[in-house]
Amino acid sequence: MPPENLRIGVFVCDCGSNIAGAVDTQALRAYAENLPGVAVAVRNKYTCADPGQQEIQRAIYEHNLNRVVVASCSPTSYEAIFRQCIEGAGLNPYLLEMANIREHCSWVTPGDREAATRKAKDIVKVAVARAHWLYPQDEEQIPVTDAAMVIGGGVAGIQAALDLADAGHKVYLVEKKASIGGIMAQLDKVYPDIECSI
Repeated sequence: MPPENLRIGVFVCDCGSNIAGAVDTQALRAYAENLPGVAVAVRNKYTCADPGQQEIQRAIYEHNLNRVVVASCSPTSYEAIFRQCIEGAGLNPYLLEMANIREHCSWVTPGDREAATRKAKDIVKVAVARAHWLYPQDEEQIPVTDAAMVIGGGVAGIQAALDLADAGHKVYLVEKKASIGGIMAQLDKVYPDIECSI
């Protein structure tokens, strides 16, 4: 069940003409403003730029937002920037949802502004619905033991253990049989030199 007191901010980016050239971003902003749980929807020329990020932070303070949806470019490129932005305004960075309306909409729907805008509305509607289910998360620090266990004392296992040890790691080599060497240790001679295998 989503929280009762949802106050979602939706930030629609023109991305210059990258998005606004194909999508009616003003119509998209007006549509987003009426979605369930949305407290405010803002249109911005470049949301990832400093003025755009300041607009997000200002809206978080002024409208007491507890979720943020950014409708802009790929989260691969910009999600970390927006997480840092909302964290700077006191919001948990995991209360962010990205709606990729550039790569998933404007770039793949050229020449049909109405269809691109309709698709962008669907993408934002889904992102707002997902934002309903976001909850604050904490990043935990887990200690890591600087050691490795290699299972299997055949030729490959022995070589892996040696390489790890040469790299400065403590290594535990585990073999189920009484001796190491694997299949190679069972052979009398090996091809092509017909020499002793051990």
